[in-house]
Amino acid sequence: MGLERVGELLARLGHPQRDYPVFHVAGTNGKGSTVATLDALLRGAGLRVGRYTSPHLVDFSERVVVDGVPMSHDAITAWLTQWEPVLVELGATFFEATTAMALSHFAAERVDVVVIEVGLGGRLDATNVVKPLAAAVTQIGFDHMEYLGETLEAIAGEKAGIYKPGAVAVVGDTSSDIRDLLRRQAEGAGARPVLVTGRDWEVADVVVDAMGTSFSLRVDGQTRRLTTPLIGHFQAHNAAVAMAMLRGAGGRWAEIEAQSAALLPGVRLAGRFHRSPPWLFDVAHNADGAATVVANLLAVGLPHPITAVVCVLRDKDWRGIIEAVARGAERIVVTLAPTSPPNRSWDLREVEVWAREQGLPVERIDDFTSALAHARSEAATVLVTGSFHTVGDAMERLQVHPLAR
Repeated sequence: MGLERVGELLARLGHPQRDYPVFHVAGTNGKGSTVATLDALLRGAGLRVGRYTSPHLVDFSERVVVDGVPMSHDAITAWLTQWEPVLVELGATFFEATTAMALSHFAAERVDVVVIEVGLGGRLDATNVVKPLAAAVTQIGFDHMEYLGETLEAIAGEKAGIYKPGAVAVVGDTSSDIRDLLRRQAEGAGARPVLVTGRDWEVADVVVDAMGTSFSLRVDGQTRRLTTPLIGHFQAHNAAVAMAMLRGAGGRWAEIEAQSAALLPGVRLAGRFHRSPPWLFDVAHNADGAATVVANLLAVGLPHPITAVVCVLRDKDWRGIIEAVARGAERIVVTLAPTSPPNRSWDLREVEVWAREQGLPVERIDDFTSALAHARSEAATVLVTGSFHTVGDAMERLQVHPLAR
């Protein structure tokens, strides 16, 4: 990990990341929702918006999108063909190459603004070559600890590395200790202004139902009632973070934020509480995320019985995920997602033995297609979760397009 290779690569490309303003988002949970919200608000205001996210669900081109349209396969092939010698010379990693390609594509497409999701961490992530108008860190949780550290404080410190001198810094974590740590990191980096949840804005009266999440947002003594189509208590906080980024950037960006009530209905996010009845897809790959999915599932009142199809990478907290899912599903089918990297696939025998010891309603079906079919045969709602691989493989087999509106 480091910025030297991607920095040199972008220099060879003519520094395309300098051609447009950037909003940059990091965090363990919530960064995808915040990026999707920013994208919708900016596009709703008539701007041409580039969006860079990772990983993809079904097709690699989902990562690089302009105004809702993925980068074409022909354009991807042409770029890689042209720049392969430089990528090889520099020893660029997959993510470094993808990041450089995305930033180059956005410049070629003459976008008005770009919204970027951090891949992993923040400080040493390849996306951290940008100099953003505003950078935000959303909720911090335990993930990628082998790279980011064993404590929430260490993880937060890595993610705070995206705060830059003179740029707006938004602190979105709702835990007081982590929030204060992020604030100090932002101030130490010379960011300005530094906007903090609970201090510079307040979210209250959150109501979650099948149509979305409504909430009250109090800023500067004034309260607005807003609704996002994204479902879940924390979606109110994620929307508020996106709005704070625009508000902090000032000028035309703040003018867009003032239109949020009219623009928020345009928010879409693939693979997060993504409903295609009887299927429910969510890429939750840590225990906090899984607990949120279950809370949302119960709040919306989806029909029972509910069966969950679960596949988790073995270096994740699969025990915590299964325990969380068991609080909302009558049955759990554990399986193997075909695109899961072989060196990270979980041991289903170990999962089966552990679940039996815990008295959890877990059934093992190794074949992924058979697992989906079996779950569907006995459930009114089927939750597919555990990783991007699990959700993406299921969407592909069930012909559910991630970017379809």
